[in-house]
Amino acid sequence: MQNTKLLLPSLTLVGLLALAGCSFPGVYKIDIQQGNVVTQDMIDQLKPGMTQRQVRFIMGNPMITDTFHAKRWDYLYSIQPGGRQRYQERISLEFDANDQLIGLAGDFMPGVSRDQEILGEDTDTTTPQSQPQPQAEEPAKPGSLLEQIQNEVDSAEPIPVPIPEPLDPQPQ
Repeated sequence: MQNTKLLLPSLTLVGLLALAGCSFPGVYKIDIQQGNVVTQDMIDQLKPGMTQRQVRFIMGNPMITDTFHAKRWDYLYSIQPGGRQRYQERISLEFDANDQLIGLAGDFMPGVSRDQEILGEDTDTTTPQSQPQPQAEEPAKPGSLLEQIQNEVDSAEPIPVPIPEPLDPQPQ
């Protein structure tokens, strides 16, 4: 009789512990990143004629150096945010016989930022577009939290951000 009284709470506890290992909706899942992180700023710094050493300084070590294509470096990056769909980006750099950069191919192109490409903006041409008129906002009530926040935002002073110097376009 005593054993049956302990059996039901024990089985309930074991069942709850087993369910705790299952993935419930809303449970945090980590982002899985692999490969070399390549940004548009890195691509914009690359210039034809750069040596492999200069390219390695900007881009880092390549993910793949193919035995059959010794003059090609491949940079791969993939991310799977929180268990969702995996995204992958690739860039290949080509070098000539003198170990100088002659070309690149892949998901990044020089001069076009990913944000501009996604939004469909072009840096070379400016076309005037009719933008919707913003609606006039009602002023915040005196003494409200919204007014306090707006006063703090209005009184904030910008801090200049240092911009790094670009690499020398004429490699030695």
